[in-house]
Amino acid sequence: MATIGFIGLGNMGGPMAVNLVKAGHKVFGLDLSTEAKERLSAAGGVAVDSVAEAVASADVVVSMLPAGAHVLKVYCGDDGVLAHVRPGALLIDSSTIDVDSARKVAAAAVEAGMRMVDAPVSGGVAGAAGGTLTFMVGGPDDAYEAALPYLEIMGKTIVHAGGAGTGQAAKICNNMLLGISMIGVSEAFVLAERLGLDHQKLYDISSTASGQCWSLTSYCPVPGPVETSPANRDYQPGFAAAMMLKDLKLAQEAAHSSGASTPLGAEAAALYNMFCNAGEAGTDFSGIIRFLRGKQEA
Repeated sequence: MATIGFIGLGNMGGPMAVNLVKAGHKVFGLDLSTEAKERLSAAGGVAVDSVAEAVASADVVVSMLPAGAHVLKVYCGDDGVLAHVRPGALLIDSSTIDVDSARKVAAAAVEAGMRMVDAPVSGGVAGAAGGTLTFMVGGPDDAYEAALPYLEIMGKTIVHAGGAGTGQAAKICNNMLLGISMIGVSEAFVLAERLGLDHQKLYDISSTASGQCWSLTSYCPVPGPVETSPANRDYQPGFAAAMMLKDLKLAQEAAHSSGASTPLGAEAAALYNMFCNAGEAGTDFSGIIRFLRGKQEA
């Protein structure tokens, strides 16, 4: 069994770390939250108070952090991971960050003699708890193969997207598509309401016709047709609008830096920005249908 340093024990990282503990690994966990560390301790992990304590004896380091600036500091700072981790350790960053930052950290890790992958996730808190996450992995083949046994404990689907940063690229491209498609599905239901078409009837037709997509059949934004969708729980998040906005902004940053044209992605980011600014940042992202109804009425 491996010794693992896990940095970032929040809503996603905490359950991921617990699954590694359950698999028999020794996990040293670090977080700013005392409560998060206590949850890891209760599950059999070891709570620590510094990066050095988390990684000094680690064979593997896993991180789940909010943004690129945090990842750069945690790994490349004067008192960061690369300053304390043992030579040859495997580094896995599962944060969702910008591609440029991911590649900077990966290059620094390689220069320091470490193997590293960027491995952002999809599947939400339920997937983290259940060990059913999807990992999109960027990095060299040898680093991917080394990371695979640990990723398989925390996830169900693991896809090697390519070299360093491509895991992040896959994540933001996928979530840009998701954000756009949810707005499209929501607009269709708003129009159907105005035209007197029943929600269930539209669902029954579109879910088996050319309008079929995941945002409709797995995460329908109106109550009724899909029992497990947040629409049936007053849009309590699965995936909060603030997190969708973060990913859409990352996609736009990547589009600008690469010269890609993403007009619908830009419009989706603008709409989710307005939705969040209207006090809905903590609402599930499918709740944007309520915002679109309001715009129509205005």
